[in-house]
Amino acid sequence: MSERSLTINESDKYVFEKAVITEDNVPAQDSLHAWIVVFGSFLLLMVTVGTTNSFGVYLQEYQTEFPSTPKSTLTWIGSLQFGGMCFFGVLAGVLVERFDSRLVVFGGSIGAGAALLISSACTSPVALIITQGVLFGAFGSCILIPSISMPSQWMEKYRALATGIAVAGGSIGGLWMSFATRAMNMQLGYHWSLRINGFMVIVAGCAFSPLMRKRVVVPKRDKIIDFGALTNAKFVLLFVSSLFAAGGYYAPYYYMPPYVETVLKRDGWSASISSILNAGSIVGRVVIGLLADYLGPLNSLLLSSVLSTIAVLVLWLPFKSLGTLVASAVIFGFCSGSLVSLIPVITANLFGIKRLSSTIGLLFISYTIGSFVCSPVAGSLLDKYGHGTDYTWTIVYAGLFFAIASCTLLVLRITIERSPFRKV
Repeated sequence: MSERSLTINESDKYVFEKAVITEDNVPAQDSLHAWIVVFGSFLLLMVTVGTTNSFGVYLQEYQTEFPSTPKSTLTWIGSLQFGGMCFFGVLAGVLVERFDSRLVVFGGSIGAGAALLISSACTSPVALIITQGVLFGAFGSCILIPSISMPSQWMEKYRALATGIAVAGGSIGGLWMSFATRAMNMQLGYHWSLRINGFMVIVAGCAFSPLMRKRVVVPKRDKIIDFGALTNAKFVLLFVSSLFAAGGYYAPYYYMPPYVETVLKRDGWSASISSILNAGSIVGRVVIGLLADYLGPLNSLLLSSVLSTIAVLVLWLPFKSLGTLVASAVIFGFCSGSLVSLIPVITANLFGIKRLSSTIGLLFISYTIGSFVCSPVAGSLLDKYGHGTDYTWTIVYAGLFFAIASCTLLVLRITIERSPFRKV
């Protein structure tokens, strides 16, 4: 019986134990089965992350339904969807390690779908925050973490490309779900939109959770959650950069759709801008994933972060025209998606794949902090200083988050490799 060892950095023993895994027990990487897992991740993320990416369309309905409620309060619904998936991701990662990942995804799908069904009966913003926000986010983490970490477990040669394809599912979902949700809102009302959305999540989970088989079974640890990673400088830098990037990530998705109608007076363009962001993200996650396999995932993420900063501060901020807004949406969508698609690849490269689910879950706490800090505060800036129509300080605030993320990534890149021409 042949054996092969998993290579794990000596400096990273706080997360992983060295182990020898027999080829008879572990399915091969880069196999047909590996691509089937990628396909399952793609479809599950399409309906789960697609729901959060199309929240801007729901936000418009809520602003009309609850006119006396500040926008900053309503944006908490979307922030808690994404932030909840990331915050509870550390627990989801532990569940994936300790139990069958397919059952974790199945249970998460039932819970997330039920949360949307319950939210369809809600008549107040607080109830929507609890159901569509917190509950969906909590159960959605059991879909997000396995789906986003499995491609890195199953792929080696094309790890970044496979992860990019899987994560692109969220953008494709956001693309068609933005138009579908807008159409359903107009014809049926947002209550029925939520119900249909909930049934979609449940059906997708029942159908595709059997594909989410984990490649490596790891021994249980005494600690349920190991925070030892926070003592590693590389992990901390990656954590901080992810925090600021996540803080700026959803602002364009939330505020570009109402911006185009409120400021530019382009009725009916909100869903189009939301779809442009998601369409750019679809292409970007796949193309950048392909380039990352040759240029290096950290190099690619740093470049994408810089371009995202330019899209917000150089194109969106100073110009008030439809053309520059569309250009900003295309560039931002194309580049910013790498925040989600490349982070699992970088994590796998730096810390190995054995406990990748729990490591990503711990890292995704940074996404929670970033989304909670940025989007609601950006909404408060819009309400207090912009009086609901001037988005200047909201845009500046989001752009600065990406600028800080770029600087932190640069420090991480220099810490790992000083030569600018090396693949990292």
